[in-house]
Amino acid sequence: MKLDPLRQQPGIVAGVLVGPDGLPLEMIGEGDVLAAELAELRHWINRTGTNLQAGRVTRIAFTTEKLEVVALATGKFVLGAAVTRGIDTRPTQQVLAKLALDAFDLPDAEGL
Repeated sequence: MKLDPLRQQPGIVAGVLVGPDGLPLEMIGEGDVLAAELAELRHWINRTGTNLQAGRVTRIAFTTEKLEVVALATGKFVLGAAVTRGIDTRPTQQVLAKLALDAFDLPDAEGL
């Protein structure tokens, strides 16, 4: 499974590989909600980037009271992880970056 390297990261609550429809292609932990929300967030943030003429959005990160969420856009897909707040997210971000390179091997999302 593509997301297996995320399982080894400290503090992982959820990890997802999601297509543009918001359905997870793969997930670990509590990934259902994360998948749907990241797909919607990507749509909104892409519109914002376009309207600001800022270019394509490739990374989204935010912090809540309990979690740090990091997501990378690769093609039509989003890779994301929710990590317990207070845990250093840099190792998880590095794993996501490596996984993003592998995501280009996925079939076109329209064919799913």
